[in-house]
Amino acid sequence: MEPTITNAAAWFESDTSVGEIVVTENEIKDKIAELGQRITQDYSGRTLLIVGVLKGALLFVADLIRSIDLPVEYDFMAVSSYGVTTKTSGVVRIVKDLDVDLTDKDVLIVEDVIDSGLTLSYLVRNLRARNARSVCVCALLVKEGLQPANLEITYTGFVIPPIFVIGYGLDLAEKYRNLPFVAIYNG
Repeated sequence: MEPTITNAAAWFESDTSVGEIVVTENEIKDKIAELGQRITQDYSGRTLLIVGVLKGALLFVADLIRSIDLPVEYDFMAVSSYGVTTKTSGVVRIVKDLDVDLTDKDVLIVEDVIDSGLTLSYLVRNLRARNARSVCVCALLVKEGLQPANLEITYTGFVIPPIFVIGYGLDLAEKYRNLPFVAIYNG
């Protein structure tokens, strides 16, 4: 008997916490292909180390590295400034650090969403202090108007309003990460 593949995201249709879709599954796929092409061009002839920020960026990192037509290395960090709420606590802590030495490497931090920029600013400073050749940022989502002017984001997927969103790796208390799109949380 052949296994049946079902729509793993169909459960959301009855969940009233899943609101309006902000970025569709197809828009995400198209944007990742575009970002992959740009990164491939920009890092041609260089060794690129992707640093994914867990847990939210896991899906984005997996899809992005497959769209980059270069040999890449990757590792992950886990940082926290949220806990189980929809608002940042303002305190960044490293939960899981990198396993690789960054000396003379070109590092691309890959983030799921940038809100205040607090976590990202901390990560950029931290990784630059580890003697990386360069440190740049790629974010799937950037919430408009919340980041300090000096925060440089080299690759941006989508600019969205300053709303709390779920899906495609983004969660609330570990739920909703497996939605294939990004939606407003109606909680």
